[in-house]
Amino acid sequence: WTPQEKLLHEARLKAKAKRRLRRTSSRDSARESLSEGAEPSPEPGSPKGRAHDRRSRMGKGRGLPKKGGAGGKGVWGAPGVVYGYQEPDARDPNYDEVAQGDTVYATVVPELEEGELEKNVQPMVLEYFEHGDTSEVMELLRGLNLGSRRHAVPSLAVALALEGKASHRELTSRLLSDLVGHIVAPEDIAWAFDKMLQDLPDLILDTPEAPQV
Repeated sequence: WTPQEKLLHEARLKAKAKRRLRRTSSRDSARESLSEGAEPSPEPGSPKGRAHDRRSRMGKGRGLPKKGGAGGKGVWGAPGVVYGYQEPDARDPNYDEVAQGDTVYATVVPELEEGELEKNVQPMVLEYFEHGDTSEVMELLRGLNLGSRRHAVPSLAVALALEGKASHRELTSRLLSDLVGHIVAPEDIAWAFDKMLQDLPDLILDTPEAPQV
């Protein structure tokens, strides 16, 4: 070995001997403490004694469990407590649909807004100009919640007919006749034509011959 390697080897041996000496000394001290007897219990007023004391540290209480054992996790509650009625939750794993009585399911269709109504009704009228079946248009309109905007259907149909051909105007006349009493009321037809006459200057921009038609 070189001199440096010898010095390194000796240093390792010395360190190893020191570790062994520490281990033996610690074992001997532990044996002596056991032979002399257990360590005396800490006094009640000492900090070690307070760590294992279950009594209230605020100077209140009798050292009993909190809430009388009725508020912990996974307990039934205090004896004699009567709980009020709670509505059944359908997301509860124990929810029994049969035990809840008769359940009525209804499909609620929201009322169409003005922009949505035109988006839905205009394709129906344009397709009607192709097939000419008024019953199909009536069936599609029943699936929509027109609400207070029923008068917009005849108004939109007539406006599209003005832009179309004479055959489209004839089909629109037949459609309005069949819709009255089923989808729209006579008052809706009157309101629609009155509104179109008021908007005639705007209709002339798209259809110049609208007044004559």
